[in-house]
This record gives sequence, structure tokens and C-alpha cells, in this order.
Amino acid sequence: MSAEIVNLRRVRKEKARADGKREAEANRAAFGRSKAEKAATRATQAAADRKLDGHRRED
Repeated sequence: MSAEIVNLRRVRKEKARADGKREAEANRAAFGRSKAEKAATRATQAAADRKLDGHRRED
């Protein structure tokens, strides 16, 4: 049984590239939106928060 020879430096670099791509994708999703899109998301979230608060029972 012979194992496949792996260059650890290459594996480390590939992992770093994959991590960078994942982080870049998250940043594009978070910061790559127009002002109107951000406002719409905030409004939707605020409405959901108000609805949830409206269903709370008083202690």
C-alpha cells in the first residue's frame, strides 16, 4: 500500500486561497449592495422585530 505524496506547502496555500475566496464572497454579499437594498433589508427586519415584540406577553 503506497500513499499519495502530498506537498504540504501547496495544500496550505490552496486552503488559504479557499478561505480568502469564502471571506470575499461574504464581504460581497454584505457590502456590495445598493443603499436602497440595504434600506429595504433594514425595514423588513424592523417590521419583523415589531411583530415579534407585539406578540410578547406582559409579566
